[in-house]
Amino acid sequence: SVLCSAILSSYLLGERLNLLGKLGCMLSLVGSTVMVIHAPEDEEVTTLDEMSSKLKEPGFLTYAAILLAVCFLLIFYLAPRYGQSNILIYLTICSVIGAFSVSSVKGLGIAIKGFFAGRPVLQHPLTWILVITLVASITTQINYLNKSLDIFNTSLVFPIYYVLFTTIVITTSIILFKEWVTMTVVDIIGTVCGFLTIILGVFLLHAFKDMDVSLGNLPQVLQSGQQAPVTRDDKNVLIEVDNSSIAPEDKPKVFMIYT
Repeated sequence: SVLCSAILSSYLLGERLNLLGKLGCMLSLVGSTVMVIHAPEDEEVTTLDEMSSKLKEPGFLTYAAILLAVCFLLIFYLAPRYGQSNILIYLTICSVIGAFSVSSVKGLGIAIKGFFAGRPVLQHPLTWILVITLVASITTQINYLNKSLDIFNTSLVFPIYYVLFTTIVITTSIILFKEWVTMTVVDIIGTVCGFLTIILGVFLLHAFKDMDVSLGNLPQVLQSGQQAPVTRDDKNVLIEVDNSSIAPEDKPKVFMIYT
C-alpha cells in the first residue's frame, strides 16, 4: 500500500517522485523479495475448531492479555496527557490493535471458505466473536490514525506506523501460528534483513519526498548541502547582519528579530 500510493500519486495526483523516492521504492521491492524467499511456511489451519484451539493456547492468551493491558494504558492514561505531543502514542495504539484485526481477518477467511464448502460456520460462536473483534479493532485504528494525521506530518506518520504495525503483526504470527519453529538460522537472518531493507526504503520514500533531487541536479544538491543552512523558526526569524570589513574577532554582532 505504501509503494502503490507513492507510485499512483505521482501519476494521478501530479506529485513528483524524486530520486530518493525511486530508490526507496526499489529498496522496498528488494526487501520484500528477500522476505518472500526466506519466509516461513504458514501452518495450515483449515477449520474454525483448529483456529479456536490456536487462540486458546496459553502463550497466545498471555500475549493477548499483555497487548490489551498496553492498549488500555495508552488509551486511558498516556493518550490524554502526551498524545498531542508524542507521535508514538497514537501510532502504538493503532499497531497494538492491529494484532487483533489481523488475527480476526485470518479467522474470518477460514470461516468464509468453510461457508462456501457447506460447513455450519454461522452457528459457530467464534465467527461472531471474530466479527465483533474486527469491527472494534478497525474502528479504533481508524480513529487514532486520523488523530495522528491531524496533528503530525503525514511523511512521518506512515513510515512509523508501517514499522510498528508490521513488527506487531510478525510477532503475533510467530506466537499464534508458530511459523518460525521450523526456520533455519539463514532464513531467520534473511527475513530480518529483508524487513530492515523495507524499513530503509520506506524511510527514504517519505522522509525526503519534498526535496527536489534528480540525476540531473544531483551535483548541485550535493554542493549546496555542504553549505551551512540557515535555521529559521516558523514565527520568529533571527537574522545575523555582519560587516565583512571588520576582522572576525573584532566585528560586532547585530541581530534583528522579526515577529
